[in-house]
Amino acid sequence: MREDLLQWLSTVDDEPWTRYRTLVDLLDRPEDDGEAQAARAAMVAHPRVQSMVAEAGAWPGYALKRHNDANHPLYKFSTLADFGLRAGDPGVDAALNAVMIHRSAEGAFASLIHVPKAFGGPGEDTWGWIACDAPTLLYAVLALGVTRDERVSAAVEHLVSLGHENGWRCAAAPQFGKFKGPGRREHPCPIANVYALKALAQVPELRDAPAARAGAEMLLSHWQERGQQKYFLFGIGADFRKLKYPFVWYDILHVAEVLSHFPVTRADPRFQEMVDAIAAQADEAGRFTAGSMYQAWKGWSFADKKRPSPWLTFLALRVLRRMDHTI
Repeated sequence: MREDLLQWLSTVDDEPWTRYRTLVDLLDRPEDDGEAQAARAAMVAHPRVQSMVAEAGAWPGYALKRHNDANHPLYKFSTLADFGLRAGDPGVDAALNAVMIHRSAEGAFASLIHVPKAFGGPGEDTWGWIACDAPTLLYAVLALGVTRDERVSAAVEHLVSLGHENGWRCAAAPQFGKFKGPGRREHPCPIANVYALKALAQVPELRDAPAARAGAEMLLSHWQERGQQKYFLFGIGADFRKLKYPFVWYDILHVAEVLSHFPVTRADPRFQEMVDAIAAQADEAGRFTAGSMYQAWKGWSFADKKRPSPWLTFLALRVLRRMDHTI
């Protein structure tokens, strides 16, 4: 990997999350390394990070009405986990407790969700789970370091139980009545598979489990059929290929980041094609710039379509490194 890129990422002044993750994930520094510890301490204390912690701690914030609402506290949780915060960091335990006290009878962590009557739901704010929110909560809880907890184990078991031979389908708690996404019941839901695999990637012994294999195959098959097949309105076209963060919806970097954790995908030529499509978006200096952005995150480098983003560059390089792909 290019030394100039690593130097840029490991010394960027205003993104301690990028410095920290670069040192640990790309330069293989141990967590007790002095530079890594300093970068992590700066990250935890950073005003933007503390603001996210406060928003996560106010869970649920407001009822979730659409699952690509990038401003919802759900995605503050997942972003904090992506950055590398952990249970025990200031404010994180309170935020985790706010999530973990709300559990469904089935075992999943619950969100406050509003499903209109027109879509088969109760038409009021209701605690429950849907296949495109509960796995993100589970990912965040696991990545933030809560692994040895009966509530977490029950949520993992529930998530695995929802898998089918063609991956995860649209599913919801009984209190949401007849709610279902706009596709066929027997079809897999691409974003549900991304979220589910993202959570299971945090459980090493499940990375090669039948459910994970089925979910990975679903996503790889969808890539193979790009331009031809849509599931639940999710297609693979020009917008899918644009680099975007936070990891909220169905796009190439989100999918590649998730799939790169699974042994079954790393030797798959379809995944290599996906990784090549990401690598091709680097500029002459090997840096990556957002192709799309969420307005709710305007002001962060990864929500700037005019300048290379250190964090997006780190994310892309980490996927490429897992595939032994060089820039």
